[in-house]
Amino acid sequence: MDRRKFLKTAGIGAVATTAFTTNLYAKTRKTLKVCLSWPKTLPIMGEGIFFFANRVKELSGGALKIKVYGANELVPALGVFDACSKGLIDGFHSGPYYWKGKNPAFSLFTAYPFGMVADEMQGWLDFAGGMELWRELYAKYNLIPFKGGNTGNQMGGWFRKPIKSLADMKGLKIRIPGLGGEVMAALGVKPVNIPGGELYTALERGVIDATEWVGPALDTKMGFYKVAKYYYSGWHEPGTNLELTFNKKKFERLPKEFQAIIETAANEMNARMLAQFQYENGKALKKIMSGEYGVKLCEFPADVNEAAKKAIKKILEENANKSKDFARVYENIQSYFPDTRKWTDVGMKWFLDTRDTDFKYDKC
Repeated sequence: MDRRKFLKTAGIGAVATTAFTTNLYAKTRKTLKVCLSWPKTLPIMGEGIFFFANRVKELSGGALKIKVYGANELVPALGVFDACSKGLIDGFHSGPYYWKGKNPAFSLFTAYPFGMVADEMQGWLDFAGGMELWRELYAKYNLIPFKGGNTGNQMGGWFRKPIKSLADMKGLKIRIPGLGGEVMAALGVKPVNIPGGELYTALERGVIDATEWVGPALDTKMGFYKVAKYYYSGWHEPGTNLELTFNKKKFERLPKEFQAIIETAANEMNARMLAQFQYENGKALKKIMSGEYGVKLCEFPADVNEAAKKAIKKILEENANKSKDFARVYENIQSYFPDTRKWTDVGMKWFLDTRDTDFKYDKC
């Protein structure tokens, strides 16, 4: 073989490949606008979307970029669904249960009281048909959803006064969305849906009597402990699935490589966010339990818990009777949940029950 001829030919090929790649990226460079239902400075959830944006840029070699807008910067915090559906923005990061007014089935893609923990939720979405159903229902609104992170189990909320019994829940105004809000309504509570950025002021001024948000890490960052000293454990959102959703027509017009990059980066963000919540919640809980904030860590009374369990069963049945979509999604969950729940009880609950712990709730 003529070495000089080979090197010359190879060099021409390399230049041609580089030129082709450069021209390809030059033709397909794209920036997508993604809006949030919370401030982009919010720890963990805000960090998550910027992690996603950076991964998209890295995986695409800079050809695909994500421009992030916080709540109310481009569209209202709870206006992202409609804006994306109409194509005014390219995507959004939020929670499906915010849109239950459009379709009650959407709540099931986030969480429901006494339902699936994070691992169970991920299993349903990825392997038991949950994601297919979610995408089918969102397609009616010209949207395509991806997993956008999971918070793990959420706390029951910050209360200005202690809850001694079910009677103390009557008439309270509590910020709580989704099916958790419906359960609270059945307990005599007046549930309200307020964007995260407005919660502290509403709680401080007495517009609401209590609020749930996420868990120790984000809740302490929001400063709720300054105006509400009773922090309750929760059952309303045991494994809260968030969404990273895009305009379907716009997404499908992207090159297949870009579509794959978005899904890959979304899955990375999803796993990372759950791990970060676990890590940060542990650190924040330590401060709460040290007495630094003057907060009492509480459990809801037994009569509240029992009333809530009865209420969610009735609410799930009522929603299924009213909505074919809800019935279909819930039926799919029930074909999966009993078996995976048994495994959780045998594999994890037994272990947790036998693991030593010195934790005790405060008397509230």
